[in-house]
Amino acid sequence: MQFSTHLSSTVQTQQTSHSIWQGAVQAGYPAALWRLPNRTDRELIIDASGNVATVAMDFEELPMGFAVSPFVNPDAESTFFLKADFYWRFDENGTILAAQNKLPTDHPAFESLFRTDSKTAGKETISVVKVDKSTQNQQLDFEETVSRAIRQMERGTFRKVVLSRTKAIRFEEQPDIPTLFNRLCQAYPNAFVSAVYLPDRNQVWIGATPERLVSVDADGIFRTVALAGTQSAFDSEGRQKRPADAPWTQKEIEEQALVSRYIIGCFKKIRVREYIEEGPRTVVAGNLMHLRSDYSVDTQAVNFPQLGTVMLRLLHPTSAVCGMPRETAQDFILQHEAHAREFYSGFLGPVNIARQEGPETDLFVNLRCMKLEGQEGTLYAGAGLTEDSSPAKEWRETELKCDTMLSVLTK
Repeated sequence: MQFSTHLSSTVQTQQTSHSIWQGAVQAGYPAALWRLPNRTDRELIIDASGNVATVAMDFEELPMGFAVSPFVNPDAESTFFLKADFYWRFDENGTILAAQNKLPTDHPAFESLFRTDSKTAGKETISVVKVDKSTQNQQLDFEETVSRAIRQMERGTFRKVVLSRTKAIRFEEQPDIPTLFNRLCQAYPNAFVSAVYLPDRNQVWIGATPERLVSVDADGIFRTVALAGTQSAFDSEGRQKRPADAPWTQKEIEEQALVSRYIIGCFKKIRVREYIEEGPRTVVAGNLMHLRSDYSVDTQAVNFPQLGTVMLRLLHPTSAVCGMPRETAQDFILQHEAHAREFYSGFLGPVNIARQEGPETDLFVNLRCMKLEGQEGTLYAGAGLTEDSSPAKEWRETELKCDTMLSVLTK
């Protein structure tokens, strides 16, 4: 996909990722800011339509943009999609490295996004004034739901289910999203870090997720991962563990194996046999460790260019965020969780981003995230349950996961 570049060198020199993001928010344009794992460049798109359309996910048909899917989205048919009317790539300091757009220069968005107004800079503040401490009743309710799920698994209703909970926080004033985004990039270099502004919902979703759902690079290499099992990356004395020394219980090993087997089952269902499997191995994600297996397929070698789209529809929601069998586990989640997940445990990421070699798509499971509505923030965390789960331990796991985001907010 080719874009014409209309941004003058003067505009490019004057603007930064921070000022463009603030300009988009003030003008009410949907925007997505992200950094891919193990990279330093940041990328930003703005949809100048002013609202976000829903689409069926089809990599071969969609234009360049950014996808955001809710947890409940059968066959990925109702995915929110931000079109890349404007696209930028920045270095880690926010300086523009590349700028593209597909709108004429007399479009109203130009005045909103590129005016040099000191007010658009915002205040770089992220001070948390209140973190709602989990009450004993909240813990008891969560643990009772875990116990109920365990009983259902013992009866054979399902083999695994993932239950989540929330934690509320309130900011002294509305936080500066680009500053928070940069903190997450520094804290979690191996994660996919993103911030998405959805003006029609008055929400910003921001997070650092370790879990790739599907990606297809410019060479046609498809990738996905099986990620499950959680423990602290630090020992009881606060020292960081070596990944090779991480002790895993049988429950955690089986939890990860269930996710791996589901991915392999999807390959078998669509008769893909030429895949590469690497792992499981221990990986570090901020203050946590997980078990991870990587899978890849050369879509050109197997003559299956639609593999990314097909696997996305088969995988979402994965057993790592839902359970097995998927339909039964999802029914249990929707019936027993006290909150709506919205975009938590859905997927999000850039679609058909124009690279020099060709288009690239990278979608990730929306974990370790926060929903921000004005000064009110909601953190989400989940725990994968099997018959061997302990309700008290699963509660502690969700506390650890909430701390992933809190450690950045409160530093």
